[in-house]
Amino acid sequence: MLISTAELAEALGPDGTAPADYRIFDCSVFLRPSDAGPFEVTSGRGAFDEGHIPGSGFLDQIGELSNQDSDLRFMALSPDELAAAFGRRGVGPDTTVVLYDRSFNMWATRVWWLLRSIGFDNALVVDGGWKAWTSDGSAVSTDPDPSYPEVALEANPRPETIVGTAEVQAATTDDSVCLVNALSPQIHDGSDASYGRPGRIPSSRNVFAVLLVDQETHRYRPLDELRQMFDEAGVGGDRIVTWCGGGIAATSDAFTLLRLGHENLGVYDGSLSEWVAADLPLEV
Repeated sequence: MLISTAELAEALGPDGTAPADYRIFDCSVFLRPSDAGPFEVTSGRGAFDEGHIPGSGFLDQIGELSNQDSDLRFMALSPDELAAAFGRRGVGPDTTVVLYDRSFNMWATRVWWLLRSIGFDNALVVDGGWKAWTSDGSAVSTDPDPSYPEVALEANPRPETIVGTAEVQAATTDDSVCLVNALSPQIHDGSDASYGRPGRIPSSRNVFAVLLVDQETHRYRPLDELRQMFDEAGVGGDRIVTWCGGGIAATSDAFTLLRLGHENLGVYDGSLSEWVAADLPLEV
């Protein structure tokens, strides 16, 4: 599920040429505080153009991989639409997808989770992403996006991976399902009302996605430390559903839980943005 910067550099070789079956993507999106809402959303395309991992292309999560008909940002496309979107970028059944970002890995894990949702498992997240790559002194490229022939990619949906509001509502009173908030402790306890109303989805536990990684290197913490974080938060049970503000940070929690051996996992796609818009109850 993870590839280190050293392993990726070795795969690229001294000339920085990606193996023929690799599809490497910068998945970055930037979120900045905004008076009009929790965040102002900006594409990472400009940063990509200024420098990126050799052989990588830019994957536009705002446009390519999100439902443009939704009032909410970053809502997932249907499985067939997702498969077609990845196929247009040259992702096929025999390719290895390598994903990275410039912000705590959560944009890379979002794409990783979308691929998982359509049954595609040959994907890797660069541990530490751009921060680790540049800190290592690895080569940087300004070449344009590589062009790959369109590929027919078949969706084999895993419906349990992307969760809607109805399942989350049911989970608030179901002891067999554990809800996990990937947002900050301040949002969890209600002292930060960035999403319009203070509080959390009832019965949720809290494991802040940003703290899953080392703050200097952006690499994930050792598995024993991660396991302790989730254990101390009381995370466990037959089924775990993660959520955040808009289904992004939640994928880093879910990605980590999968690495820790939990398999019955879902991500609440609309997350707190959808929950608040529906005027559903919150607790503090």
